[in-house]
Amino acid sequence: MHANTALQAEAHAAATAAAAAHVNIAAYKFVTFDDTEAKRPEYQAICQRLGLKGTILLTPEGINMFLSGPRAHIDEFLAWVRSDARFADLEVKESYSTEQSHKRMLVKLKKEIITMRMPLIKPEDGRAPFVEAATLKRWLDNGVDDKGQPVVMVDTRNDFEVDVGTFDNTVDYRIKKFTEFPEVIAAHKDDFTGKTVVTFCTGGIRCEKAAIHMQNIGYQDVYQLEGGILKYFEEVGGDHYTGDCFVFDYRTALNPKLEPTETTQCFNCRAVVTPRQQIAPEFVEGKSCPHCYGK
Repeated sequence: MHANTALQAEAHAAATAAAAAHVNIAAYKFVTFDDTEAKRPEYQAICQRLGLKGTILLTPEGINMFLSGPRAHIDEFLAWVRSDARFADLEVKESYSTEQSHKRMLVKLKKEIITMRMPLIKPEDGRAPFVEAATLKRWLDNGVDDKGQPVVMVDTRNDFEVDVGTFDNTVDYRIKKFTEFPEVIAAHKDDFTGKTVVTFCTGGIRCEKAAIHMQNIGYQDVYQLEGGILKYFEEVGGDHYTGDCFVFDYRTALNPKLEPTETTQCFNCRAVVTPRQQIAPEFVEGKSCPHCYGK
């Protein structure tokens, strides 16, 4: 990114943050977390006290969270989380909105941060190689990586997410759920001979697991996009990306400036209807979707 462009992006982000009433954060970390049941009431209590809304998943392999609230309350929560040595280096992606991006607060106990049903995958034991946003943009600008190999983007998200937006010329296997990914990527391994593969998802969780699995089954040149699409938007904007990025909250999708768009999608049937102003608030929960209940 050129210096002037970077300064403009920083100025825009600062203005957006100043005007917004709420900060929306996404964060995860793979780490042994064997006291989730004991910790759940503590997470529930601090989120209730601070008035935060969103979802936190506590799993034996780590933590995953999407939260929304005023800046001071988000900062207090993060300070509390990072006081646990296991999460002292927790990295967070931020966006901003005039209202909270979630309508309720849930703290759940799960078996996995993201369900893949591949027990041999343990990101805590060692990450797959990653590529940062600026490097990926340079590769895509040039059409090849630093070794001169063609770069192929592989979307690890579900089909309805891809339909809202994705990288240009990406490989999309139209999966319905992430548990389908291991089988489909194994069946297409020969398609990527002599190419550098970059897996990506919304925030980095799925593509991290995907890249590790691909290494386990013999892929040689595979990377994960560090921080996913949201981090790419934050650091380099929307170059080489068409459309918006689907997010699992009332905003439905964010543009490359990390602003909510007019896209509205039913969480039940995944039908997309725009503009947002024409749809009742309950639409995103499937309660008044004309496709589900209007027939």
